Amino acid sequence: MAPHNPAKRVFTEFNNGGNWPSMGISLMIGQITAIYGSLSSDATAHMSEEVKDAGRYVPIAIAWGYFGNGILALVIIVGFLFALPSVPDALSDSTGFPFLYVFKQIFSTSGVNGLTATILIPVIFSNILFNASTARQTYAFARDRGLPFAKWISWVDPKRRIPVRAIALSCLVSVLLSLINIGSLVAFNAIISLNVAALMYTYAVSISCVIYRKIACPETLPSRRWSLGRYGLAINIAGLLYVLFALFWSFWPPSPSPKARDFNWSVVIFAGVFIMSLLMYTVQGRRHYVGPVVIIQRHD
Repeated sequence: MAPHNPAKRVFTEFNNGGNWPSMGISLMIGQITAIYGSLSSDATAHMSEEVKDAGRYVPIAIAWGYFGNGILALVIIVGFLFALPSVPDALSDSTGFPFLYVFKQIFSTSGVNGLTATILIPVIFSNILFNASTARQTYAFARDRGLPFAKWISWVDPKRRIPVRAIALSCLVSVLLSLINIGSLVAFNAIISLNVAALMYTYAVSISCVIYRKIACPETLPSRRWSLGRYGLAINIAGLLYVLFALFWSFWPPSPSPKARDFNWSVVIFAGVFIMSLLMYTVQGRRHYVGPVVIIQRHD
């Protein structure tokens, strides 16, 4: 319904919005946004203890989620670019949300509100799922004695049969982090910017461990219900190389010579969290934490 750009402009014109020396550098830094949009593809793994035959169906869910949503996202992005008359105008829109600028080219105010609601309502619902996933991981890590006050956090309410304290703790932390936005937008963005870097690092650690075991001691790996076959090791190595590549670019600022409000503070917070984690492991973790449970048996 919007006025459309020509296909040549959509597919052949590039915009160096960060004013970097080359389009290649701008592209490398810009890929972090695409990575951020793909981070939830592993969400099923966070709830794997609640999934029947998780060794088979969790990887299938991850694969379908990643490729299915990736294809749909590509379709939406291409359509969005056809309807985007001006990138600078969209970025400087008074609402602060470039997608609303595109919507306003098509609809009246009521139409923009209706279309935006179709985006916001699923986001609100997804917050419940995010919290469930976070609480589940908090409970599991505490149950395996990987957190301070592990016994208190991992307590399960005998009546409700859910980890009430882990849920309450994850909600409390989320609320406190959200309140930072009131005092300082820079501080809030600094915490949010850690997301990609932290996940890339955790992926690097986990994939490295799998690669090492596959090469040095494959007999120590548990049996697999879902496998990449003979291509698995090569895919693991390629994945590790890209994760390290993405980790490097995730610390870059959006433009050269940034001011304090535009600086990518994730490198500072990443270093702080890394040091705190090492201290926690030295003081407590190495004495108590033995790793996640590999095999779970149910006795009726």
